[in-house]
Amino acid sequence: MSHRSRYGTVDYSKCAKVSFVSGVALLLLGAAGEFVLVEIQWNVPGWVHTLLVDVEIVGVLVALVLPIVFAIVLPLTE
Repeated sequence: MSHRSRYGTVDYSKCAKVSFVSGVALLLLGAAGEFVLVEIQWNVPGWVHTLLVDVEIVGVLVALVLPIVFAIVLPLTE
């Protein structure tokens, strides 16, 4: 009988790398959007600025938390 992992065949290192890059991409997207709106001085509603700041925050959280989950926590639960 072969040993099968609990979550199937998940490549944890690839998931950690992809989640980190995705988080950094979200952070850069939010920061670039905010920078462009400020520099060209468009009059946009306040919710647009809030959305871009929220995208930055989510990007930081994704880049910091998900690699820890995929690289440390999930392999330890196998």
